[in-house]
Amino acid sequence: MTTAYSESPTERVPGRAWTVRLTGHRDHSATVTCSKEGCRMPPRSRDLAALRAFAAGHAAAHAKAATVRPHAFCYCGAQQCSAHPETVQCAGAVVLILRHDPTVGQVWSVEEVCEACASRIPHITVVARAARQRRVAERPVAQVPAAARASVPGGFSSPAAVPDEGAPMPTRRPQRRRRAGGPR
Repeated sequence: MTTAYSESPTERVPGRAWTVRLTGHRDHSATVTCSKEGCRMPPRSRDLAALRAFAAGHAAAHAKAATVRPHAFCYCGAQQCSAHPETVQCAGAVVLILRHDPTVGQVWSVEEVCEACASRIPHITVVARAARQRRVAERPVAQVPAAARASVPGGFSSPAAVPDEGAPMPTRRPQRRRRAGGPR
């Protein structure tokens, strides 16, 4: 039996990660693998430069196609923050990073992490940021027509003081500030 996972905008979900790995073999050939099932990989080959370029491009394609989920947990935090040396309290918005250490050169990772962890992970590029969630109060409110004006507003002035509907409102000229100690 398969259970469908429903994502609601308020429910926290685990951060996602994709790993593209270049694996060498004894006969000086290599293969490229991807952690996401269904990705088509090139066959085993001795052309390491072409496989390395494919792996980098494949990881970049995952990063470009992914939409950052603002309600995701930090993937790094779920892994006990093993990607960076210091212990960090996960905080901030979710970002999508592309991580590749050029000294290793065989692994590319695309991960959803928090801003606090992303700032401490070496060899990353922030690819995308989560869109800010709109709050319920920020939803557009239907325009309600203004009530008709009373002939005498609040009883504090005469009807002649109220401008007509199309007439511009009178403006006050700002008064000049006087310097202290100057002539009055």
